[in-house]
Amino acid sequence: MKEYRKLTDIQHDLKAGDITCAALVSAYLERIDQNQHLNAFIEVFAEEALEKAKALDEKIQAGKAGRLAGLIVGLKDNVAYEGHELTASSKILQGFQSLFSATVTQNLLNEDAIIIGRTNCDEFAMGSSNETSFYGSVKNPLDVSRVPGGSSGGSAAAVAANLCHASIGTDTGGSIRQPAAYCGIYGMKPTYGRVSRHGLVAFASSFDQAGPFARSLEDLALMTEIISGSDEFDATASERPVPNMQIPAETGKKRFAIIKEVRNSEGLHPEIKAVFERKIESLLAAGHVVEEVSFPYIDYCIPTYYVLTTAEASSNLSRYNGVTYGYRYENAKDLEEMYKKTRSLGFGREVKRRIMLGTFVLSEGYYDAYYSKAQKVRRVLRDSMEEILKEYDVVLLPSTPSFPFQFGAKSTDPIEMYLEDIFTAAANLTGHPAISVPAGTASNQLPMGMQLIGRLFDEPGLFAAASLLN
Repeated sequence: MKEYRKLTDIQHDLKAGDITCAALVSAYLERIDQNQHLNAFIEVFAEEALEKAKALDEKIQAGKAGRLAGLIVGLKDNVAYEGHELTASSKILQGFQSLFSATVTQNLLNEDAIIIGRTNCDEFAMGSSNETSFYGSVKNPLDVSRVPGGSSGGSAAAVAANLCHASIGTDTGGSIRQPAAYCGIYGMKPTYGRVSRHGLVAFASSFDQAGPFARSLEDLALMTEIISGSDEFDATASERPVPNMQIPAETGKKRFAIIKEVRNSEGLHPEIKAVFERKIESLLAAGHVVEEVSFPYIDYCIPTYYVLTTAEASSNLSRYNGVTYGYRYENAKDLEEMYKKTRSLGFGREVKRRIMLGTFVLSEGYYDAYYSKAQKVRRVLRDSMEEILKEYDVVLLPSTPSFPFQFGAKSTDPIEMYLEDIFTAAANLTGHPAISVPAGTASNQLPMGMQLIGRLFDEPGLFAAASLLN
């Protein structure tokens, strides 16, 4: 089976009769089996995927197939799929089966995508390296001694290793864009509210957004369009009409903003900075406007993000207590011990760290000092980003300050780990759409990504600008 980079190529061969969906699924299942050492998939739906593929082959012959026919998708283990296990890669949800499908999942199924399995992730999507999963770490397929990024590391690694054609992740502070950069593929975080959160296991409800990984920008745009839209089950989902996100052949001249505080950051790896500068020169040479602007709040993004997200996490994760579903400590003498033991043994170290931090910032005497102040800073960040995007089409910056790191290199220092999201957290705080585009490899043969932040609900403009970086 040849290696496909675009869905249009798959669909061309399907219509020509050169391949079948069943053969395609079989090929991916074989690759998954050969690459189990990557630990990208927690569970593979082999029989189910093959059955759906055979039914889809008949639909294709009848000319009744959906827009995603031939798309084989991995689904992050915090996105619900009816009748399938959903654990958020945590011990505390072991054995839980979802009673319904997330709106994102259903939108994919409605257009005949085939879900081949659920992908590994950091526990409750809390992490930047995919080292916090109850099921063990995911390995970067480009260098198995290094992390794939997180929290959607399994989704990114699966696409990069060609274990599926595309995948779905979630992005709360960079959890799609950072692993996309680390694995050398495309990753998209839509505008907050563009995609329904119904059926996502909540980490931080005012930040979480589902989005796709793909090997081509065209597939990324198509998937984003299909998973977007209003939803009666999610009051935060926008009712704005979903535009056509197909990338135009002619994009016209664009205005790019460069954040000088990022450009001059001491933490930015010299080789990533060199590629960043070359991208700027290339855009200027092509006649686009590229100008430096000030966003003096970049250093405030991480502390603001962690105050607000941990506060929301402490509230969202309070429901996991062993009473209704999931893991329960069985040898408790009374209800109080059952609660304590269930949560202390069911949650991993990083999740417990964030629950405690969130509980602290919400506690009496500290709420105003931390949580209220962080909300005010968030408004300043959003207003500042909006001012920049009034003058420019997009903001261009690196996806990450450094390259994928060795396993264990940052596990003992939470602050150092958290700073891996320094360039991605801003878009989650402000709600703007953002994309990571592969930018090649450095002298160490490790991948890097360039990031674009676009105007609110202007995903088509963002994709058009991203096409200029290819």
